[in-house]
Amino acid sequence: MEEDEPTLAARAAAGAAGHIRPWPLAAVLAALLAGGGIGAALAASHREAAKTSTRYLAQRENDLRTLAENAAIPNYFKNRTYGLTEEAEVYRRELERSGLVAGRDFDLAFAPERVNPGDPASASRDIPRLVGGLTPAGTSRAAALLGHINNRVIGLSSPDAAELAKLLENVFRNVNIALVNQLALLCERMGLDVWEIIDAAATKPFGFMPFRPGPGVGGHCIPVDPYYLSWRARQFDFVDRFVELAGDINLAMPRHVVDLVAEALNDRSRAVRGSRVAVIGVAFKPNVRDPRNSPAADVIALLRDRGAIVQYHDPHVPTFVDGGGVQATSQSLVELLAGADAVVVLTAHRAVDWKAVQERAQLIVDTVGVARDWALAPRQVLRLGAGWVPTVGEPSLAEPGTVRAGPAATIG
Repeated sequence: MEEDEPTLAARAAAGAAGHIRPWPLAAVLAALLAGGGIGAALAASHREAAKTSTRYLAQRENDLRTLAENAAIPNYFKNRTYGLTEEAEVYRRELERSGLVAGRDFDLAFAPERVNPGDPASASRDIPRLVGGLTPAGTSRAAALLGHINNRVIGLSSPDAAELAKLLENVFRNVNIALVNQLALLCERMGLDVWEIIDAAATKPFGFMPFRPGPGVGGHCIPVDPYYLSWRARQFDFVDRFVELAGDINLAMPRHVVDLVAEALNDRSRAVRGSRVAVIGVAFKPNVRDPRNSPAADVIALLRDRGAIVQYHDPHVPTFVDGGGVQATSQSLVELLAGADAVVVLTAHRAVDWKAVQERAQLIVDTVGVARDWALAPRQVLRLGAGWVPTVGEPSLAEPGTVRAGPAATIG
């Protein structure tokens, strides 16, 4: 007996979550990997996903609705696919090898993920989900399924519309981070404090959203995904200058961080070559274990290229491979600080003992604003976008008593 749409959607959602076996089958949720290009490995993974889905197609041809997505059920699906790009097309073409046609014999919809790593609230039911199907009926059925997972589901006119909305979210962050990173470089030359300026602008209750500078961008959403839009735009004889300019600025930040380290060591009459440099934080953003595309990889490799002896501490990343392919192991913070000529802060994890860093590190390069309110020794901290931090008793750029935001995660 044919079940109604809400019953089918509920059964599929519960089955996907591992609560019951979703039979009769109503939907297949496929998590498709994304990368910098289709590549043999990615194509193989999409073909394998399609083959598995096709077996269900054959079993329940009339009821199957395929939803290709990436985080509809937190902790089950963590990857992503981008619209009807080459990657998604591999999946679709493989499905249609069964003789069935997407949009006619079965529905195919795409629902981009919206998870913010390190923020459990971003994986809650309250985060709205986007979904776009090949047909209005496909969008409706996919939205019915996702409605059992998220409280609000927004149906779009097509898979491409859903995925471009996701890309817009990522490009928005990439471009704005690049803007404040460039402003930070200007503030260093002007003798101003970019952190003070951003906080001041953020007091405007409308028309402004604060972003913070940093050592670069990491993860997948910001340093990689915007280039899908740039690549796709060129297929329409269009150059997306914002994406490429923002990428150029953000990718140059690790080299600037290394220049700041050289400046700080020079202040102590030391060269980078032979100096022991301690890096704190190699994950791409605070409070996560993920080091993918972290700017720390380039910072460490560039320091080693200049002859520095580099070690790192990260409570969440026990081993790390830098941009030169050198693997290292996280060191104890106490031992790391004891032997360091300079300390570079790249990621502001809550789990780091920042009081110990303040008290034991003789020379600090702060790229994330963690040392803004510390009581400091003379010329102890050189900050990205602000220069040397004033010591106790020196004039401060910030008004006494002003409440300021803490370091923000802007690199992933």
